[in-house]
Amino acid sequence: MDKINFKNIVESLIDTFFYAGKVSLKLRDKGLIKKMKTDNTPVSNGDLEVNEIVTKKIIELTPDIPIISEETTHNKSLNNLKNFWLIDPIDGTYNYINNLDEFTINAGLIINKKPVAGIIYAPAKERMFYSYGEEQAYEIRDNKAIKLDCSKNFDKNEIKFVSYSEKIKPEIKKIYEILKVKKFVKMKSSLKFCVIAAGEYDGYVAEPRACEWDIAAGHAILKHAGGFITDFDGKEVLYGKKDFKNPSLILKSKSIL
Repeated sequence: MDKINFKNIVESLIDTFFYAGKVSLKLRDKGLIKKMKTDNTPVSNGDLEVNEIVTKKIIELTPDIPIISEETTHNKSLNNLKNFWLIDPIDGTYNYINNLDEFTINAGLIINKKPVAGIIYAPAKERMFYSYGEEQAYEIRDNKAIKLDCSKNFDKNEIKFVSYSEKIKPEIKKIYEILKVKKFVKMKSSLKFCVIAAGEYDGYVAEPRACEWDIAAGHAILKHAGGFITDFDGKEVLYGKKDFKNPSLILKSKSIL
């Protein structure tokens, strides 16, 4: 795995993600075909089409690395995975199918159970984020790659977080108090990781919920923009866990003590 060029792989995915984003919006404009999965969450033909586009390109680039996608059963029964891709073709499906903007296309590369590269595109917002190593996290703006620094706008007197819900649970409220969080804004999908990486917000806290494909790409991008991600006990978040379930999460800028 030492011979893998993470930079080349991620940069080779950018055009594919732009294309997948166009397809997702075009299908939504036409009218999505929606159904409920066995876990009682929605899926659409847009999710499946984007999944096909992204996985096809990733197989072309890294044919020997298994892919775990939210929308397929492939490889999910494999045990002791160390090196693999985690794909969420549409994160924020509720927003996607309801004509809202906060949905993303995601792929994160895991090596030795740690995220080493990630790419996230928010088609409706026209925001593309990616990373492939320490201090190598970027957003494309005006066709230029702008390096991300999660602490560039940090103000210790106005620490602001993003939140999954407008209702903050007591355990999360305690963490807010410890970190001196002054305000929070509700935000959906992995866009949360990206806006923290870009220095627009300072952190995010969540109890155990969702799955590894929801966070892998964002984890890589935030980490490579200088941020930190742990569970509530301060432990490192690793990948390839049973059923690919997430632990509790604390995301924060490097400026927060």
